[in-house]
Amino acid sequence: METLWFIIVAVMLTAYVVLDGFDLGAGIIYLFAARTGDERRMVLRSIGPVWDGNEVWLLAAGGTLYFAFPQLYASSFSGFYLPLMMVLWLLMLRAIGIEFRAHIDDPVWQGFFDVVFCVSSVLLAIFFGAALGNVIRGVPLGPDGYFFEPLWTDFRVGPHPGILDWYTVMAGVVALVTLTAHGALYVAVKTEGDLSRRARRIAVMAWPLQLLLTCVSLIATYYIQPQAMDNYKTYSAGLLVPVVVLGSLGVIIWAATKNKEKLAFTASSLYIAAMLVGAAFALYPVVLPASTDPAYSLTIYNSAAGHHGLVVGIVWWILGMLLALGYFVFIYRMFRGKVRLEGQGY
Repeated sequence: METLWFIIVAVMLTAYVVLDGFDLGAGIIYLFAARTGDERRMVLRSIGPVWDGNEVWLLAAGGTLYFAFPQLYASSFSGFYLPLMMVLWLLMLRAIGIEFRAHIDDPVWQGFFDVVFCVSSVLLAIFFGAALGNVIRGVPLGPDGYFFEPLWTDFRVGPHPGILDWYTVMAGVVALVTLTAHGALYVAVKTEGDLSRRARRIAVMAWPLQLLLTCVSLIATYYIQPQAMDNYKTYSAGLLVPVVVLGSLGVIIWAATKNKEKLAFTASSLYIAAMLVGAAFALYPVVLPASTDPAYSLTIYNSAAGHHGLVVGIVWWILGMLLALGYFVFIYRMFRGKVRLEGQGY
């Protein structure tokens, strides 16, 4: 049951990054790809019906984490208290930027909230990447299963690192570039004309950096966490992950240059999913490594809830997911196709 819930949490987090990742990416390119008021309305209309629903996956993953691995939830929320508060504020500012822009037809008002939306999207991508970097690198867990990290120390990886060091900053940059390309491809799919071409060009320009950062991040991960390769050596099926990662990168650049935006966006989603699956596969059964002493690491066994609760929870989780999937299928089918500027709003 512990392994099953580990997979469930990983799948829900992956769904969040793929889905909310494209509207974060749309926010990142917002001020650069959309040059007129109408083009900015088109970007906002492309994500308008789905962005808040996409964020529900983050809440659902947090709730699932609290239910299945309460010790991990308690440890993470205490040790990462400051960055979590910053992420909450950025999520709120991003929502305000989207929703408040259309309330007053004034260029100063709209310009202010355009900047709020774009900057909060950029910072969220970096923070989410740095958070994953912290999990992979390890945190200074004590024997009681708790830890504290300052925002930064000397930017070096060690037994007592800060939240930001060279590795986690690199992870943040990887996330920023990846979600920029992901969002640009989504905007290219949902829009037409100059805006679509501009968005596709941004994705093509980001691709070489995305490829470079992917290779550098894999090498850096092996450097700071050599044991992360143990599962790949033990289970040969894991070798499919790097094949999918590199293959999807190849499809992205081929499809984007051939004006096949839907295929490029699908490949980008597959790339993100493969990168996250690869990280989860490398960590298993550890859910939060300790940088101080490996014996202090939190695993699916010493951080999980009771067996009876995990069994009963499966039933309710399945029912909840059926409702959620039904809603998402309905909403994405209803708003499929290119966006238009007719009507009010955004």
